[in-house]
Amino acid sequence: MKTLLLLLLASGSALADDASLLRCRTLGDATQRLACYDALPASAAPALAPRAAAPAPLAKAAEQSFGLEEKQAALQSFVSTIPGRFEGMSPNQQIVLANGQVWRIVDDSNAPVSGINLKVKVERNFMGTTFMVIEGTNTAPKVKRVK
Repeated sequence: MKTLLLLLLASGSALADDASLLRCRTLGDATQRLACYDALPASAAPALAPRAAAPAPLAKAAEQSFGLEEKQAALQSFVSTIPGRFEGMSPNQQIVLANGQVWRIVDDSNAPVSGINLKVKVERNFMGTTFMVIEGTNTAPKVKRVK
C-alpha cells in the first residue's frame, strides 16, 4: 500500500513537471522563456538531464547490425573500349580505356590478344571483385582501378 502511495505521488509530481514545462514553452519572449526553464528544478526537466547510459544501447545496436549493412546500389558493370592498338595482356599491366579510366591487372593473367579499339566490359562479381572481359579472349583478368 505504501508503494502504491509513493507511485501516485511520483506520478502527480510528473504531471506538475509537465505542466511547468508546457507553461515555459508557451512564453513568447525568449528571455522570459529561458528564465522560466532555468527556474525549474532539475527533477522537473528529466528530459534535459544528461544520460550516461545512452551510448550503450547505440553501441549494442551497431554491434548487432555489424556486417549486415546494406550495400549502396552501385553500378555492377560498364562497357568501354581500349583505344588504338592493343597487343596482349600481362600481370601488372595498366590498361587505359576510352573513358579515361586506367585499370591495372592484379592477378597473373596472361593472354596473346591483339586488335584495334577492342571492346571491354568491366564487371564486379557478387563478392565485389572486379574483372575485365576483353573482346577476343576467354581470359578475364582481375583488375583494380588506378585512375
